[in-house]
Amino acid sequence: MSKIFYPYQQRWAANDSRFKIGMFARQTGKTFTTTYEVAKDCQLVDAAGSRTRWVILSRGERQAKEAMEEGVKRHCQALGSIVKSFESDYQTAGATYKALEVEFPNGSRITALPANPDTARGFSANVFLDEFAFHADSRKIWTALFPVISAGHKLRVVSTPNGKGNKFYDLMTGSDPVWYRQTTDIYQAVADGLPRDIEELRLALGDDDAWAQEYELKWLDEASAWLSFELISGCEDDLAGRPELYTGGPCYVGVDIAARNDLFVIWVDELLGDIAWTREVITQRRISFAQQDALLDDVFARYRVLRCCMDQTGMGEKPVEDAQRRHGTSRVEGVLFTGPNKLAMATLGKQAFEDRKCRIPLGDPALRADLHKLKKITGPTGTPRFVADSDATGHADRAWAKFLAANAAATPGFEPIIHSTGKIRPAAGYSDFTGVSGRDTMGF
Repeated sequence: MSKIFYPYQQRWAANDSRFKIGMFARQTGKTFTTTYEVAKDCQLVDAAGSRTRWVILSRGERQAKEAMEEGVKRHCQALGSIVKSFESDYQTAGATYKALEVEFPNGSRITALPANPDTARGFSANVFLDEFAFHADSRKIWTALFPVISAGHKLRVVSTPNGKGNKFYDLMTGSDPVWYRQTTDIYQAVADGLPRDIEELRLALGDDDAWAQEYELKWLDEASAWLSFELISGCEDDLAGRPELYTGGPCYVGVDIAARNDLFVIWVDELLGDIAWTREVITQRRISFAQQDALLDDVFARYRVLRCCMDQTGMGEKPVEDAQRRHGTSRVEGVLFTGPNKLAMATLGKQAFEDRKCRIPLGDPALRADLHKLKKITGPTGTPRFVADSDATGHADRAWAKFLAANAAATPGFEPIIHSTGKIRPAAGYSDFTGVSGRDTMGF
């Protein structure tokens, strides 16, 4: 093991406590190290003529696959274990999940699954909770899980922090002696030999809050954040943010205009049932208005956009006017960022996160930090307003683009009827003065 792992990884893997919880900086090998322990335990038990069972619960199917492919299988090969690997469908509570498994000669088995209360409930086994702070419904998962390991099984929990509103925070900050707790920030990892340029990483990330949480392992204050990390993580999905998965459904678009230091953002949501799935988040900095127009035109060409809401404040007047001329006033609406309008949009957006009616890309630190940095404060007259720190990752620009997309979906839209000529012809009873028209279509 000493040839494979750095000292902080050796300390973690060598400790054989029944209950272990570790908080590690990003990309320091927490999953890789823990899957070694899982594979090694199975090898030893299997070689002794007995059998054991481990279940790995990850944030999503993609993360479960990475834990199995890049962790378990590589360690089994390095340890000389001959295993069979296969996929199966795991069914519970009316849902089907893809389970990845390896089986040892004497019957010991490792299963990797996406985490939720139903998958956590279905086994009697040792359990590894990977990136537990980012699991949706972490407290419900914990409640469902604990009986699974109550009959003497081991439990391994690792994660980077994700605010204070989740079960990982409760466990990691506890003082009971039953848990072995280990904390390894980026400074400790580098001191132990991990080859990373700390200053280069910090400057490239360009966000003090994200650096403090992801690398220095600080618990960030959630009190004034409009969207808590728990709300954000609860809506993350590894199938979101992938344009190639667009199904052809109705789309709603939000555009946050910028010309200088802030980000220009186009947020595309596809409505599937009552869930707004993020299909694409386009971010650019310091591009011309002509380039912004071209990016928006491309979105209209690739998606079936029923409605688009754009920031019309200040410099947004002309881009909105131009977009309405190109795509029609029935599909493009300008929104002035007045205090009441911002409050209405932010409230609508937050409601979608609270009700889990949206799905956003998984594991994007810049996106997560940008959504979290928006804060609601009350002025001396009692009027609420929203503020956000401006840094290299944005000025809550992605958050406002998402809220604009949510606002577009909440408003009746007009779906254009496009004929073989490529031109748009009015449906019966509808017309507008821009040359673009269509039939009234509700957003939900």
